Amino acid sequence: MEELVKQNPLASERVGRLIAKFAVPAIISMLVSSLYNIVDQIFIGQGVGMLGNAATNIAFPVSIICTATALLLGIGSASNYNLESGAGNPERAARIAGTGLSLLAVSGVLIAGVVLIFLYPLLHLFGVTPDVLPYALDYTGITAFGIPFLVLTTGGNHLIRADRSPTYSMTCMLTGAIINTILDPLFIFGFHWGIKGAAWATIIGQIISGIMVIIYFMKIRHMELTASMMRPKGIYLKAIMSLGMAACINQIAMAAVQIVMNNTLRHYGASSIYGTDIPLACVGIISKVNMVFMAICIGISQGCQPIWGFNYGAGNFGRVKETYKKAAVISLAVGIIFFSAFQIFPRQIVSIFGSGSEEYFHFAERYFRIFMLMTFINGLQPMSSGFFTSIGKAKLGIVVSLTRQVIFLLPLIVLFPLFMGIDGVMYAGPIADAAAAAVAIAYAYRELKKFGHCPSQDNMLE
Repeated sequence: MEELVKQNPLASERVGRLIAKFAVPAIISMLVSSLYNIVDQIFIGQGVGMLGNAATNIAFPVSIICTATALLLGIGSASNYNLESGAGNPERAARIAGTGLSLLAVSGVLIAGVVLIFLYPLLHLFGVTPDVLPYALDYTGITAFGIPFLVLTTGGNHLIRADRSPTYSMTCMLTGAIINTILDPLFIFGFHWGIKGAAWATIIGQIISGIMVIIYFMKIRHMELTASMMRPKGIYLKAIMSLGMAACINQIAMAAVQIVMNNTLRHYGASSIYGTDIPLACVGIISKVNMVFMAICIGISQGCQPIWGFNYGAGNFGRVKETYKKAAVISLAVGIIFFSAFQIFPRQIVSIFGSGSEEYFHFAERYFRIFMLMTFINGLQPMSSGFFTSIGKAKLGIVVSLTRQVIFLLPLIVLFPLFMGIDGVMYAGPIADAAAAAVAIAYAYRELKKFGHCPSQDNMLE
């Protein structure tokens, strides 16, 4: 068994090559996932207008909740799978994967049912205005039918990557996004379905991606996975939740922040020159643009997850340390690029999503430049949280995942507007980002220091 562990590419291939092999498909998968929302936003902005963009922002917490559930089960299963595989326990690893897959299918159906049954009160909870409500009802009511496939695809792709098939994982997401992109203009402009067309295009793409995930685990997988392994067991669920909770809590926190922010913008926007609908539309656009940046950073973390988990389980701490350092450098480089774009081209970026009044663009430009001021270091917090989860430090991963959204941002977007009005929301962002990055760096430094001067296998080969 020890010889099999040593022969695994995760233990022997060069770290830089492994990061490229696993992180690039993971980044593309995450980008594709965010494209579902961005493509809808662009075509809705062009074909429906500002109220359509505001409607997708109101519906966004549903998407976040689905992602939170998928990451809880997907990352939790994948992290345990790699740790157990690295420790030489392939059967236990496969049983954990089976439990995760079964629960992904069940939870997706349950979430869809709750959204459809409580659609009207949920939209009011999310901060909908009377003018936006008809659009939000149409969009959310239709996309709810795609939730089971969205959850299965998002969570299942983590297990596919853990099963050493990052390219197939990327293909699943890419196929659905391409279908969505083709159908969006056809349904919105060709069939004149408006926002309903965007919703139908989205769920058709999600269904195709979900079917591809099902095909993988039925026909293509590397792991041994029998029908008996698909029966959920409490002992495996506990292990899954312990390592998936950090990513889940981070997403739930994002949903909470989004809900509080929507209601804050609605309240303070009413007494500003912008009104209620302009802030909701602008923040919805900017949140989804920021998703592109975060998708890359999270993709780096997810691509490194099999490398961290397997080598930590196998005791190759030098490779774990080197992988983290290289991933941190890449995240910082990406952050600097996006920071520059957000500061220099905010108006041009917002213009992609449709036209608006001068007040609309003025608010969007200010929000981009102020709220996104610390973009250059924002990738370190989600990457570090993923790192702690991958090496089995579940509690530390949860703490780091909570820092930006819950511990810092949520209180600030409630307190600052009391003194600064709607501008308080903007200034809360960079302060929360800086504080969260400082905490992540401090904890990562402490953990990496425990590895001492363990040489990586790459250095020993040179």
